[in-house]
Amino acid sequence: MGTAITGLLTAAEEAETPNPLLPETYDIVWSLVIVIILGFVFLKYALPKIQAVLDERTELVEGGLAKAENAQAEAAAALVEYQQQLNDARTEAARIREEARAEGSAIVAESRTRAAAEAARIVENAQRQIEAERLQASVALRNEVGTLATDLASKIVGESLEDDARRSRVVERFLDELEASTAADAGKGN
Repeated sequence: MGTAITGLLTAAEEAETPNPLLPETYDIVWSLVIVIILGFVFLKYALPKIQAVLDERTELVEGGLAKAENAQAEAAAALVEYQQQLNDARTEAARIREEARAEGSAIVAESRTRAAAEAARIVENAQRQIEAERLQASVALRNEVGTLATDLASKIVGESLEDDARRSRVVERFLDELEASTAADAGKGN
């Protein structure tokens, strides 16, 4: 029986020994009071401040999103306006190019007209100069032919044709006969 008593004594000692994992009742009560006080202080003071900070951040985020959406809408509008301006600029450039081509064509046509008029004037001046030189050569040739004809006629006739009036008549008659024979030959050739 001794062992039974010792076993009972050990069991009684074990029953009286507190569990190290389980705190005492007064510790649980005081801890519960402190937790309730801290919970009340947290709910009364800290939670509204935390909620205000969270609300402010929410407003900032929502405001930032709204600003971002506005900025994106403005960027889209600016892009549309830029594209419109670009299209307008391209249209204006095409119009200016066409005007420049038209002006270039007009300038070329005007230059050609001026060049043709200048060429016609040069040709006309050249023809007048040629006609004047031809007349001058004809007069010089008549005088030379007249002198030669007079000398030849003097030698053939055997009398002097030094008289100017006589010489003029002989030269004029000779040249008229020469022109008549030239005109007759030209008429036959055609």
